[in-house]
Amino acid sequence: MTYLEILESYNLTALQWAAICFAVFLLGLSKSGIKGIGILIVVMLAFVFGEKASTGVLLPMLIVADIFAVIYYNRHAQWGFIKKLIPWMVVGVLIGVWVGNDISEVLFKRIMAVIIIVSVLIMFYTENRSSKDIPNNKLFSTTTGFLTGFTSMVGNLAGPISNIYFLTMRLPKNEFIGTIAWLFFIINVFKLPFHFFVWKTISTDTLVLNTVLIPAIILGFFVGVAIVKLISNLNYRRFILIVTALGGVVMLFR
Repeated sequence: MTYLEILESYNLTALQWAAICFAVFLLGLSKSGIKGIGILIVVMLAFVFGEKASTGVLLPMLIVADIFAVIYYNRHAQWGFIKKLIPWMVVGVLIGVWVGNDISEVLFKRIMAVIIIVSVLIMFYTENRSSKDIPNNKLFSTTTGFLTGFTSMVGNLAGPISNIYFLTMRLPKNEFIGTIAWLFFIINVFKLPFHFFVWKTISTDTLVLNTVLIPAIILGFFVGVAIVKLISNLNYRRFILIVTALGGVVMLFR
């Protein structure tokens, strides 16, 4: 099939194309540091492709956006956090591959909704607790790493959980963005073989679709960079909290 024939084979309506392009633009925004909108991206792509299939459509675009993010924010990455979380994220991904391969779409949606709601509740508690001590509990980082890997594999919904962790660590804005950029670049590349060979959600056809959407990723990324520069550290924390909470509500009632 030719390039154009592959795109036509999707039989997408104008509304679906608009939803996909807007979702990918938001993806660029998200990777630039406008965190908390990842749930909206997942919802829109799931609307077009279905929950599980959308994870394979999204993953290559996530990696493209990750590359821009790690290049731009590289000097701000805090590698101590990355080394602490990555091993447990790998475990979470592997469990997600096993569980998610046979899970029904109804149960899949319910699991994702519960994870988001719990994440939002924990985040509100974290922000409003009287003690501002940074938790160094190994169980906290281990659980966060595992859940981040698991939710990243089964639905690309690890954002709220990683947001909670790094908000709790009280990282400044640029360190927050740079550390998360490297964290997800590493784990998203690790996930690729499973989508190709186990779930088979990535194919030549989905990669062709991805290439068409790359300009929207780039546009979203640089628009987001300009916006992030205008936001103070305090307001950035508040923004992440509010948008993640709104995303959780959307995920629950969609």
